[in-house]
Amino acid sequence: MISRLRGVVREIRDTRLLLEANGIGYEVLMAPSILSRVEARIADNPEIELVTFHYQQLEVGRGIPVLIGFLNDVEREFFIRFITVSGVGPRAALKALTQPIPVIARAIDEGDLGLLRSLPGIGEQRAKEIVAKLQGKVGKFALIQTKGMAAQGVEPPPTAVEEEAVAILVQLEYKRPEARQMVKAAIKRNPKVKTVEELLNEVYRQQRDATEPGHPRSSASQSEAAGVGDGSADDRGRVPGSAGWPTGAPKHIVRGGRRLKPTEAA
Repeated sequence: MISRLRGVVREIRDTRLLLEANGIGYEVLMAPSILSRVEARIADNPEIELVTFHYQQLEVGRGIPVLIGFLNDVEREFFIRFITVSGVGPRAALKALTQPIPVIARAIDEGDLGLLRSLPGIGEQRAKEIVAKLQGKVGKFALIQTKGMAAQGVEPPPTAVEEEAVAILVQLEYKRPEARQMVKAAIKRNPKVKTVEELLNEVYRQQRDATEPGHPRSSASQSEAAGVGDGSADDRGRVPGSAGWPTGAPKHIVRGGRRLKPTEAA
């Protein structure tokens, strides 16, 4: 039985990663809330050590070995306790852990059915069964400290659209943490995006506006420097660009950093 692996992360995809250890590639399934922390850890160094839960997934006529990864023994212990609830198998538990473990543990201890129902695959009845089985037994897991995570205001898990957009950006050779930040910024800028295409277009626009000097404030600055006025009238009451303004005359003249009327500049 494999209980621990140390190696280099070669690939991260959805809820799994490919870990290369001693020349062998292991596919390790991970809960979304844990996988996001793995991505942050390997930003500078792709080598990592995982604690694993190893089981056989039974199919017709055979058993398929499955590895589920965690960052420490306490997380694995919570997972093992979580799957003691009737109807919550390893795959269902893995899918449900979209919130950090201490948040879920606190919800169980406090009987917060609303939060438990919000977990994927956990309905009203299953939430009640989880509380009935584990309440008063998971307090220590609520004490888990995770760098950069606050017990309050935890970000919701990424949507399928966000995950697909991140995957495409990774294919375009952006680093995954960078891609996630780009997607988050795009959604904050335009929360109404609904499809992957709309989201990627928003990512492009935000990158374009950040790198090109002409969008949109600098355009106004360039126009002003070129002599485009603001509609102020001269001493004869004529407005730049109007019918009474002399043909070919600049809309205003800039000298010494001050915009002058034509009569002043003469």
